[in-house]
Amino acid sequence: MAKALYGHLAADPALLAEVAHLRRRVRDLEDEVGRLRAESQVAALSPLTDEELVELRSAERTEPVLT
Repeated sequence: MAKALYGHLAADPALLAEVAHLRRRVRDLEDEVGRLRAESQVAALSPLTDEELVELRSAERTEPVLT
């Protein structure tokens, strides 16, 4: 079935270009997710300093909540 769908798309160059673009975008987003997960793991291993805790607490109070 995949070959049939690919054959159908091959008839339209605009669709092929869009599929290629979307595949690149998905790959880029997957790479970003991997990078963010790695950064998150590193951050989880290092304890916060007192200054960072104060900054987080003050940011919680001053930033508006999305509605």
